[in-house]
Amino acid sequence: MAQTSSQFGSGSLAPQCLERANIHPETGLATDYLNHFNEVVMLLEMISAMPECIEDVVEWHPRTYEEHFKASSFSAKDLAIEAYHTGPAHLRLALEQATAEIDGEVISLQKLLVDESIPQEARLLEASERTASVLHPMIMKASGIIHGKLPEGVRPAYEEAQAAVDALFD
Repeated sequence: MAQTSSQFGSGSLAPQCLERANIHPETGLATDYLNHFNEVVMLLEMISAMPECIEDVVEWHPRTYEEHFKASSFSAKDLAIEAYHTGPAHLRLALEQATAEIDGEVISLQKLLVDESIPQEARLLEASERTASVLHPMIMKASGIIHGKLPEGVRPAYEEAQAAVDALFD
């Protein structure tokens, strides 16, 4: 599990306060951020049956964690932003990298959907397939990070520093 920040544990950042606000008490991250991506995924899943949703997909734009919460109606949005900045930096960075990948895939799908050199049926089919095979796993990865599960190969900064020290003495 994620190493907790020394700043978690008291006041508004106490674990029970974070849990009540639907913020993971060890990572300081809220799954509500994933709603931003789930909205566009839902639209992408509907476009085969409702091609008029393409316009809504194309209007979607990336938002950072902080931008999402500032614009949301999430009741504890200020706490979500505070916990995000207080939590473990390696998890925040991993989440930012994961959501940048999601943003890139959605932008790629937006371009595909408006590419009139490809027949609409083919565009819709590819968008549907990539939503299921690429976007869904990406969102699951981001969800795992929010819950403290780092992607393979990513290590917390304190582990990186220890590895560097160990390498000096080998």
